[in-house]
Amino acid sequence: MARRIRANRSSPFEIFAIFLKLGLTSFGGPVAHLGYFRAEFVGKRQWLDESAYADLVALCQFLPGPTSSEFGIAVGLLRAGLPGALAAWIGFTLPSALLMAGFGYGMAQLGDLSHAAWLHGLKLVALAVVAQAVWNMARSLAPDAQRALLALAAAIVALILPVIWGQLGAIVLGALIGWRYLQSRPRPASKHLRPRVSHAVSAGALILFFALLAFLPLAAARGGTGWQLFDGFYRSGALVFGGGHVLLPLLDAVVVPHGWVGQNTFLAGYGAAQALPGPLFAFAAYLGMAMNVTPGGWQGAGLALAAIFLPGFLLVVGTLRLWGKLRANQKAQATLAGVNAAVVGLLLAALYNPIFVNSVFDAGDFAFALGAFALLQFTKAPPWAVVILGALAAQALAFIG
Repeated sequence: MARRIRANRSSPFEIFAIFLKLGLTSFGGPVAHLGYFRAEFVGKRQWLDESAYADLVALCQFLPGPTSSEFGIAVGLLRAGLPGALAAWIGFTLPSALLMAGFGYGMAQLGDLSHAAWLHGLKLVALAVVAQAVWNMARSLAPDAQRALLALAAAIVALILPVIWGQLGAIVLGALIGWRYLQSRPRPASKHLRPRVSHAVSAGALILFFALLAFLPLAAARGGTGWQLFDGFYRSGALVFGGGHVLLPLLDAVVVPHGWVGQNTFLAGYGAAQALPGPLFAFAAYLGMAMNVTPGGWQGAGLALAAIFLPGFLLVVGTLRLWGKLRANQKAQATLAGVNAAVVGLLLAALYNPIFVNSVFDAGDFAFALGAFALLQFTKAPPWAVVILGALAAQALAFIG
């Protein structure tokens, strides 16, 4: 007999405490986070049964945005409505956001670190992390010839047009080809997912999501850097399919061409983010803090963090009630399959440019990155350990040399 969901409500304070603990201890990226969540909410607390857990995972993989954070928002929404969703997001995000903002503050204070050996080590580790992500995502999201070719086409589009329009074009290409040519096998959703929000609130969240996506570019064109920052990070959060690693090309196109953050600083922060628990989207706090324009500092970190998580929050609130229909719609699932294949291509393009071209300058760099990849892929070393080892090893090699 299937385990039943506990019917009682939870207070936002209880939800915050639970997710704060998870935010402090959940290392390993979104897949690992979902394992922690299953142990906590299916096994320990019995807030979800296996069917409801599986459907929440499927919903959060279907939506753009941070999968594990959206799962937490959905759990908070089911247990305590909007206050619970907000409490879950704050608790899970706060530890990594503070750590990344602190690292960004240190980078801003230290000035030019382009020749620092440990910084170069972080960039090479970032190369290894993204290479592993491309490898694993290709196996799951582009496992056949159709989707592999689609991923390759998306990579070519992103490399030919290395701006946000190239990335948008690749995603649209994937959606259209998926809708027209790919097949899927959807199944009905669990009947246990009843969020504690009204239909009006759900509809309002979806309307706000699309309204911001449409009108923020206009505000950015007329306003100052703050509007441009919010627009760029919101748009990135709204277009991230396939996990936090896909943030790399999207955010790079937002902050580096404007000169807000240098390429070396960007890649170093991305490498450091692999060592932290909690959501990879907390990388936004680092970028907001490290920016050399106004608003920067803590204001910039908070603005970037709110902007990049807001789309996922609105989508969870808006679609949790609709998930049964979306889950059973074959065309919706086929479109998502095409988008996911295109995402593999986007990440492949980012692996080459900006990561490879800005990190590997000789055979020694290539060997260093290959060793980090081997540690991640074949020894299953945790990313945080590889990050620390990479920075220390690069500094030691520079000292010896």
